[in-house]
Amino acid sequence: MKKNSVPSKSSLAKSFSVLPHQTQRLRDHFLLGKKLGQGQFGTTYLCTEKSTGKQFACKSIPKRKLLCKEDYEDVWREIQIMHHLSEHPNVVQIQGTYEDTVFVHLVMELCAGGELFDRIILKGNYSEKEAVKLIATIVGVVEACHSLGVMHRDLKPENFLFESQDEDAKMKATDFGLSAFYKPGQYCSDMVGSPYYVAPEVLCKHYGPEADVWSVGIILYILLSGVPPFWAETEAGIFRQILHGELDLVSEPWPSISESAKDLVKQMLERDPRKRISAHKVLCHPWIVDDTVAPDKPLDSAVLTRLKQFSEMNKLKKMARRVIAERLSEEEIGGLRELFKMIDTDNSGTITFEELKEGLKKVGSNLMEAEIKSLMEAADIDNNGTIDYGEFLAATLHLNKMEREDNLVAAFSYFDKDGSGYITLDELQQACKEFGLVDVHLDETIKEIDLDNDGRIDFAEFSAMMKKSDGGVGVGVGSSRTLRGNLNFNIADAFGGQDSS
Repeated sequence: MKKNSVPSKSSLAKSFSVLPHQTQRLRDHFLLGKKLGQGQFGTTYLCTEKSTGKQFACKSIPKRKLLCKEDYEDVWREIQIMHHLSEHPNVVQIQGTYEDTVFVHLVMELCAGGELFDRIILKGNYSEKEAVKLIATIVGVVEACHSLGVMHRDLKPENFLFESQDEDAKMKATDFGLSAFYKPGQYCSDMVGSPYYVAPEVLCKHYGPEADVWSVGIILYILLSGVPPFWAETEAGIFRQILHGELDLVSEPWPSISESAKDLVKQMLERDPRKRISAHKVLCHPWIVDDTVAPDKPLDSAVLTRLKQFSEMNKLKKMARRVIAERLSEEEIGGLRELFKMIDTDNSGTITFEELKEGLKKVGSNLMEAEIKSLMEAADIDNNGTIDYGEFLAATLHLNKMEREDNLVAAFSYFDKDGSGYITLDELQQACKEFGLVDVHLDETIKEIDLDNDGRIDFAEFSAMMKKSDGGVGVGVGSSRTLRGNLNFNIADAFGGQDSS
C-alpha cells in the first residue's frame, strides 16, 4: 500500500497498532530479567511469569523503530506465522503477545542451549551421522512450513537454537521475521535473506519455497566442511559466486566425506529451482534414511577449527554492525525523511525514476543514468516502477555504507571502552555480555584480525575487518528492513558492477 505523505515516527506510533486488539500490560504478568540478545529492531530478554515462576524469552520491539506501515505489517505477519506453526515440536512456541504505546512484546519459549554452530564447537567433535540428525530436523521444519503455505526465507545456523544444555535437547527454529505466506504457483520478488545463504533465484527476484531448500543445502555444506561454498571478499562478490561460482566437492575435507552426502549437497544446491530436490525428497534421501550410509567417525578437526573461526567472526562483525545500525537509525533517519521529501517533488508519497534522477543531481551525485536505473530497480521492492517511503528508507540506510569512516569510528569507540585507541580481548568479552552473547571465545578471531600480532586491535585492523565481507549481515531481532536494503544494493553490483574488493 502506498503512502500519500511521509509520516513522522511519533504519528506512526499513535496511528498504527501491530495487534488488531488491545492487550493486557506485559508487566502485569511477567518480570523482565537480563538481556539475552540484541538486534537493530529489538531486544530479547529473559522473562519470568509471575503466577508460575516459569521462564520465557521476550522479544521487545520499540514502535519508534517501525518506520512505516509495512514495518507494522511485517511484525504482525511474524506473529501470525508463529501461531500457524505452533504445533511443530521443532519450532519455538509463541506464548503470547502484548502491545502498549511504546513496545510490541513477543513472549516465547526460552531456548537456553545456544545456537547450532556453538553447540558443535562446544562438543569438540562430531561426525557425519550427527550432521544427519541436525539436517533432518532442519528439513523437517522446512517441510512443515511448506505444507502449511509458509516460506521461512532466512534459514541460517543462527536461527536454530537448542532448548537446553542437555545432551538430548531439541533443536528449534526461530526468527520468522522474514517469513511469508504463499500459495502454490505464486512467486515472490522481494529480496530478503542473509548473503551466504540466499538462493540464486532470490537474487533474480523470482522465487518460491525451493529457495529454503538451497539455504539448508548451504548449512549442510558448512556443517561438513567448516566453510561456505560460495565465498568472496565483498557481498557483491558473494552474490556473483552464488549466481555463477563452481561448487567445490573435491578439496579437503571432501575426499573423506561419503558419496551419499556429496550427492545430497549437489541436489540441494542445484541452481535451477525446478530441478532442485524438494524438502520432502531430502527427508527420503539415503543419506538421511539409511542408517549405514553416513559414517560415525569424527570429522577432521580442521573442519571444527574453520567452523569456529567462521562462526566467531560473524558474531564480532554483527556486534559492530548493530552499533552502527543503531546509530544510523537514531541519528540519520530524520535526514533521510527530509531527503525523501526533497526528491518527491509532487508530494505523492512515491518517487519516480525522473524524480530520483533530479534529486540525486541536486545532492551532487554523478551517477550515470544506467546506474540510477539499477538503483531504482533494486530499491523498488514491489516492482511497481516507483519507490515508496518504506522502500526508500530500507535502501538509503545502506547507501550510508556501514564502511563509512565516521560510522566505523563510532563502532570502534563503542568497543574501545577505556579510550586507549586499542580494542582488547577483555573489552570484546565485555561487549559480548552487553549484547547478550554468552560463551563466546574470541581468542582465535583476535589473532586473525590482529595483523601486527600485538594482542590487541587498532583502528586500521578494525576497519580492514569491517570492510571484508563475512556475509553475516543479519542484525538479529526484526531485521527484515535492513536485510532487504543490503541485498538490494549489492545485487546491482553482482550482476554488472565492479567488485570493490
